[in-house]
Amino acid sequence: MFPFSFEWAWDMAHVVFFGGFWYAVSILGAGMTFCILKAAYDTINDSGDSHH
Repeated sequence: MFPFSFEWAWDMAHVVFFGGFWYAVSILGAGMTFCILKAAYDTINDSGDSHH
C-alpha cells in the first residue's frame, strides 16, 4: 500500500517504521553527499593523495 492510497491508516507502527526508515535514508544520503562533494573538491584543487 502507498501513503496516497485511501486505505492507508497512519497507526503508530507506520509512524515508527517510516520515521526510522527516513532517518536512516537521510543519514546515508548525507554521507554520500559529503563524499561526492569532497571528491569533487579534491579533484578540482588537486589536493588528493597520489597513489602512483
